Order: sequence, then structure tokens, then C-alpha cells
Amino acid sequence: MATTPAPPYLAVIFTNRQAPGNRIEYDHAASRMVELAQTIDGYLGIEAVRSADGTGITVSYWRDHAAIERWRSHPEHLDAQAKGRSNWYAWYELRVATVERASSYVQPA
Repeated sequence: MATTPAPPYLAVIFTNRQAPGNRIEYDHAASRMVELAQTIDGYLGIEAVRSADGTGITVSYWRDHAAIERWRSHPEHLDAQAKGRSNWYAWYELRVATVERASSYVQPA
């Protein structure tokens, strides 16, 4: 789970379904994108899950819109976006939301 600061901050919600094939290339690129995102000023964290049918959701957290723009327009990320549309995804939805409230719970040991 991502450790985020007190709100407000932004969440980029990327819901998708993988297209058949290219799993090794996709997995390598996905790992690289996480590594790269961590270098962007304003990056706060990421959480991702994928079901057996290839449907996934990734939520990345950002300090502000300028940080999201730095991420969106990074040359390596632009290349990955193009490959996503041409090779990796059957479909996707992208949403940007403001996190106004957050709480957490950890079960006692």
C-alpha cells in the first residue's frame, strides 16, 4: 500500500484490460514505469492489482497537477502509452481525482 500524506492530493486511476500476448514485454515495461514514476517530483506512491481475466487497476498518487503533467509527458512514459494503445490493452479508462479524505486501519497482531 502506498503511504500518502494528509489530503488533499491527487489520484490517477488507470483501469484496463490486457490484450492477449506480450506479457513479458508488458511486465518489463510496467516495472520500468513504476521505477520511472518514482523519479518524478511530486510522486507520492502507487497501488496496483490485476485479476485472472487481465482486468487491472492502478492508482498512482501525486502532489499536484504539475507532477501529473511531468509524468504524463515524460518521453519514456509517452512511448509506453503508445505501446499500450497498440499492443498491450484491449481497453482502458483513465481518471484523475482529488483525494479529500483518507483513513486507514491495521489489524492488531
